[in-house]
Amino acid sequence: MNSPYSPELHVAISAIQSAAKLSQAVISIEDKGVIEKDDLSPVTVADFAIQALLTASIHHAFPSDKFVGEESAADLRSNPALLDRVWKLLQRLEDDEAQSLCKLPESPAQMCEMIDWCGFGEPGGLSAGRVWVFDPIDGTKTFVQRQAYAINVALLEGSKQVLSIVGCPTISVDPQSPVTNDTIDPTGRGSIAFAAKGYGTYVRPLTGSPHEVQIRKIEPIPETTEPKNLRPVSCYNMLDSGVDDAHQLIQERLGIQSRGCDLLAWVLRWVTLGLGLSDMTIWVYKQRTRTGKIWDHAGAMLLFEEIGGKITDIDGKDIDLSVGRKMVANHGFVAAPRATHGIVLQMVQQVLREQGKAYLLA
Repeated sequence: MNSPYSPELHVAISAIQSAAKLSQAVISIEDKGVIEKDDLSPVTVADFAIQALLTASIHHAFPSDKFVGEESAADLRSNPALLDRVWKLLQRLEDDEAQSLCKLPESPAQMCEMIDWCGFGEPGGLSAGRVWVFDPIDGTKTFVQRQAYAINVALLEGSKQVLSIVGCPTISVDPQSPVTNDTIDPTGRGSIAFAAKGYGTYVRPLTGSPHEVQIRKIEPIPETTEPKNLRPVSCYNMLDSGVDDAHQLIQERLGIQSRGCDLLAWVLRWVTLGLGLSDMTIWVYKQRTRTGKIWDHAGAMLLFEEIGGKITDIDGKDIDLSVGRKMVANHGFVAAPRATHGIVLQMVQQVLREQGKAYLLA
């Protein structure tokens, strides 16, 4: 892909390749250094190390850019043993750094500082400059079970998505649908899905230099698709945040027979949409106070939009990434081909009203 963001793409891909080595090193051991955050979601030594690695690598190349990421370093500062494990994990990449594939923090103190650049970072609103958004391990719950996960890197300009790079260590470059949490690339190579605004969506192997690998452009989705032929992706029976009965009834009313892809990680759901393995997802949170988090969606949504997908919330509003770390301007998600999106959105709203859940709509 020849775009104005080629330098950023090169740096991000190299950093993700090194990050994947860290994640694979951790996924292979029993003690992954798991702790529980305030929202009861798990975090591992890989989450901390990868966020530090991504920040150090991109800051070295683009020192004026800012960052938003899922983790802060508070737990590392209060737990010297955990801090030491994360620091030692990063040192596994000294050879990568020597080959200029990535950049490492210079000390444990700088590592914590860089993690906090992300952990306290904000997207900055519509007048913001360049802000990178990271989810170092999306799908930590499945990652600790040696299942599907992703490494999400996005670049925003003025809080608008301009670049997406997603490392998918468990998904091949030519996966077959349905993709689930148990799907593992039989070749062991994994893939990277990436997109630049206005330049399309692509996939390549996770390993190898740009000159050594074959890059495939994803074909646009058909402009007209009958609702009954839509291929969904969702997370079935693993999360308590969604209105599962509404999700099921909406699909039934649209005439959709297949459950499609079933993935916990939001980033991987966007990847299946971007790779053409799915072309529809809906998500209604149980409460209006529940919102998405920017690192689970930023950038990755661009993968689908670049092949002809449309994404709004359940009220039909465009997704607003400018408001902060939590996406409080939106409730839920409706994604489908542009020509079919209105039909899907109307069915979502109709079913919620029929079920007495109109309070979930604006």
